[in-house]
Amino acid sequence: MSTSDLYGELRSRAFAIAYHMLGSVGEAEDVVQEAFLRVHQTLRQDESIPSPRAYIATLVTRLAIDQLRSARVRRERYVGEWLPEPLVTDPTPAEHAETTDSLSLAFLVLLESLSPRQRAAFLLREVFEYPYAEVAEIIGTDVDSTRHLVARARGHVREHRPRYYASRRQREELAQRFFAAAEQGDLRALEALLAQDVVAHGDGGGKVPALARPVNGRERVAKIVLTGLSVLARAGGRIQVTEVNGQPGATVFDAQHQLVAVMGLDIAQGGIQTIHSIVNPDKLRHFDQVGDLTALVRAARRSGHDG
Repeated sequence: MSTSDLYGELRSRAFAIAYHMLGSVGEAEDVVQEAFLRVHQTLRQDESIPSPRAYIATLVTRLAIDQLRSARVRRERYVGEWLPEPLVTDPTPAEHAETTDSLSLAFLVLLESLSPRQRAAFLLREVFEYPYAEVAEIIGTDVDSTRHLVARARGHVREHRPRYYASRRQREELAQRFFAAAEQGDLRALEALLAQDVVAHGDGGGKVPALARPVNGRERVAKIVLTGLSVLARAGGRIQVTEVNGQPGATVFDAQHQLVAVMGLDIAQGGIQTIHSIVNPDKLRHFDQVGDLTALVRAARRSGHDG
């Protein structure tokens, strides 16, 4: 089988592993490209690859572990709160059906607290359902050590994830009501959709206006959401409700139809638990055209003064 054939067959799974490991579209793409380059070089040397699927998974995982270790040093110097790069996903992505819940921004943020090897072992076993023996071989350890890594990671994830999830229909309905209330400026209706201990997170990377730190509580978060949408409306921007990382969310555009933000909602137990807003333009580059959020805010201020 040629490299191009293998790429067509295995690229989707390779990217899914890399993205879950790194939380970065750009870094995941780089890892996948490097992995297939190595496959190509191996095939050119007439070396056999008994199991291309296992070979690619091993290359991608080990490259991602190395990348994650160096990335963590950079994230310690990151300005403001670091959030993953968002993915706008299809409503029913067949190729991602098995990993939809694990794509959520909240879940990826939670994985950041695991060590790189813990993260790899947990994802390969719990999300991608590789047998323990294969996981051990991929990350270069024995089965007992792999079981220990997965057990510790599983315990940590269970401790911090909500116990009760909403169905897809419930999530979509609640999200529609949330964005409708926000666009109508209905503070009370908005508050009723938020969990009492809801948290809003923002990632601007120090490059555009964003939340300096997480904001907690129903009333404070509702006011921040309404303030943000008021700024957007005054500048002629718009919101498009969509699916972000397998969960309800929205893309936010300026008056020139350029993307300035992606918002993801984490919904459980009948309410919105977490709101993630990614506005760092570097984390939106994998979308078509990225606008200038700073310019949008200035335009809104001018509009407010003119009014």
